[in-house]
Amino acid sequence: MNVIFLSPHFPPNFRHFVRGLRDAGATVLGLGDEPFDNLHSDLRGKFHEYYRVSNMESYDELTRAMGHLTFKWGKLHHLDSLNEHWLETEAALRTDFNIAGIQLDWIENIKRKSRMKQLFKDAGVAVARGRVCITPEETKAFVAEVGYPIVAKPDIGVGAAKTYKITDDFELDFYLRDKLPVEYILEEFIKGDIVTFDGLTDKTGKILFLASHRYSRGVMETVNEDGDIYYHSERVIPEALMQAGTASLKAFDVRERFFHLEFFDLNGKIMALEANIRPPGGLTVDMFNYANDMDVYQQWANVIVKNEFTAKADRPYHTVYVGRKNHLHYTLEHTTILEQYKDMLCHHESIMSVFSRAIGNYGYILRHTELEPLLAAAEHIIEKASSH
Repeated sequence: MNVIFLSPHFPPNFRHFVRGLRDAGATVLGLGDEPFDNLHSDLRGKFHEYYRVSNMESYDELTRAMGHLTFKWGKLHHLDSLNEHWLETEAALRTDFNIAGIQLDWIENIKRKSRMKQLFKDAGVAVARGRVCITPEETKAFVAEVGYPIVAKPDIGVGAAKTYKITDDFELDFYLRDKLPVEYILEEFIKGDIVTFDGLTDKTGKILFLASHRYSRGVMETVNEDGDIYYHSERVIPEALMQAGTASLKAFDVRERFFHLEFFDLNGKIMALEANIRPPGGLTVDMFNYANDMDVYQQWANVIVKNEFTAKADRPYHTVYVGRKNHLHYTLEHTTILEQYKDMLCHHESIMSVFSRAIGNYGYILRHTELEPLLAAAEHIIEKASSH
């Protein structure tokens, strides 16, 4: 089986997907703009061929690369990056080279928040009132309809970049002056816990494993206020979330893919936020592994190559990710955290700057069979030192 993996060096932990493909018996063909010698040593030995382009944004270069790989290796059976940025590029290449998977005619449904909202509604899942507003007149008409506060975000966008919470006319005028020159979707502001419905499906859409995480605060607020965040996994997924999540997966026709669906939990009532048909970001994929004592990187590869998932994913542990920002002053020193929580600490590392605004400059993953000790540890790790 010939598998193309786009931009395999980013993010760094995704190199384990490439390792999984090789170990599953695939012919692994890398396609990226990073010089081969700069790739992580774990990656360099896993490719049957690595084709470097000078610019991953150049579709002409990518099609020439795909033509070369097809000529040399024959029919290309699977193509992926598992990366939000390349979803549209992947779909175009699959369409042009007759590779199974998400095609160009479906990509708008998983890139545009306005299309996501419609598919959630089709699935019978509640959504916040909202619509795309292009002109100032349309924007002000929406505000008159739903009232403040509202949220404005790019219809196509990721990571809460250039999003706005607008609470009065002054902030609305600032938004109209400051926003990016792209289409924005405006929504009524919903106050509730953010919970996720994460996992992996097989070729038929059957769910192979599930996870759910609950956030200490919204990512939009974390980004806009440059604060810190933590989020923890649940060992038991509430029935209302199960129903909303599984119905949404059918509406989005998620096959042989990771998914990361975000919802509001309004005291047990579930309302859709957005759908990401890819793995969750940051170190969440590693949290899957620590929560289940499994290797989800290898399991994903086994699904792609053999359509089999053999891990026991019954969530014996809660996990928590705790992110800290360099500009904030905390009570606990890093070395103290490593010593004090060594029995719970699974992993810690510096976070790439491109992700740090959302999830911190440094991240810790801890696990425990009980949730309360994890939440206490998370709160202690982000406790701020008193200023004098």
